[in-house]
Amino acid sequence: MLGRRFLFVESTQTRNMSPFLPMHFSTVSLLALSAATALAASPEPRFRTMDVDTNIAIGYGITTADIDGDGRPDLVLCDKNQIAWYRNPGWEKYVVAENLTKLDHVCVAAADIDGDGKAEIAVGAGWNPSDTTNSGAVFYLQAPADRTQRWKPIELPHEPTVHRMRWVKDWQGRMTLVVVPLHGRGNKDGAGEGVRIQRYVKPMGSGDWAITTLQNTLHKTHNFDPIQWDDDVAQELLIGSKEGVFAMNWSQEENRNVLEPIADGRAGGAGEVRMGRLPGGGRFVATVEPMHGNALVIYRPPAKGGTNLWDRLVLDESLVDGHALGCGDLLGSGRDQIVVGWRAMNRPGAKVGIRLFIPKDNAAGEWSSVLIDDNTMACEDLCLADLNGDGRLDIIAAGRSTHNVKIYLNETAAH
Repeated sequence: MLGRRFLFVESTQTRNMSPFLPMHFSTVSLLALSAATALAASPEPRFRTMDVDTNIAIGYGITTADIDGDGRPDLVLCDKNQIAWYRNPGWEKYVVAENLTKLDHVCVAAADIDGDGKAEIAVGAGWNPSDTTNSGAVFYLQAPADRTQRWKPIELPHEPTVHRMRWVKDWQGRMTLVVVPLHGRGNKDGAGEGVRIQRYVKPMGSGDWAITTLQNTLHKTHNFDPIQWDDDVAQELLIGSKEGVFAMNWSQEENRNVLEPIADGRAGGAGEVRMGRLPGGGRFVATVEPMHGNALVIYRPPAKGGTNLWDRLVLDESLVDGHALGCGDLLGSGRDQIVVGWRAMNRPGAKVGIRLFIPKDNAAGEWSSVLIDDNTMACEDLCLADLNGDGRLDIIAAGRSTHNVKIYLNETAAH
């Protein structure tokens, strides 16, 4: 049986990030300065927490995909020594792979790549960021007829320090696996050979996977996100790196993919990175800076006649080891909000949590914020998905030192 409780939320202006006190009411409205005007275009956020698992090891990665083909998104967890999925809606746990390498599993990608309605899973493992020569592993998990049983791991070639992976649609509409290491081969202190961002194409039948290098000019690439940057069929990649933030467009020639700069690395580079939409179709890029950093930052396209780099706005500088990020319209307001999580690893006494940032409907481009989780989620990773088909995005998070997986079920009133 899942433990359930109502989530208490509070709000502040982003320019005043003072410490927050817990609230003690059974239900709480969004409390903002001048709430009637500041959030006039957004409904009152309301979430209900659900404990899915309270006994995980680290929770390196959490994502959603329909694993059993029933039309509902399930949860997929990459834990230290296990790969597991949780069946929607009861959230029963099924371990599909275990101890793939002696070192930790570190990332997971899940998507229906062949159109049969059931997701495929890939895993990154062998995690040792200090070993830039021999660490890392990439596996494709071959599903059995009964997907609640163990899946067959198929090991694929890899670069050292495999760190993040996603299934990404290419220019032919195929779902291919993109894998991004943390470091380049043989790097020391983020210097040396560039990170080889690689693309894996699953063969139609038997045979080897086709592997190509998409880019190798960046160093210390912490995270990336597939986005729809232009009007073609392919998804582009939004990449956070030591050098800054870049959008990568596809080229059919190996290692010829174009990087469009969004931000440089003067603030220490970017760790987490996501793209969001504002009213009228304008876009923004959200980051956590630097890697494992304290700042939530957004970038807007530069004004005409300015530099090529986007305009930078710091929303919050109080994060303690920021490590998770999501963008989406959770409130049904016609513009995306930002969800950010921090884990406070190796910071004794520091609080952990998740916060929602909401763009205001005014010419100044201001944002307000709402505390989603106050010190019960040391957020290693999070994702957004509509888990119950009500048209509202829910928040799913995995906690490192809190050893938990939680759903923050979106019960915001229709707008």
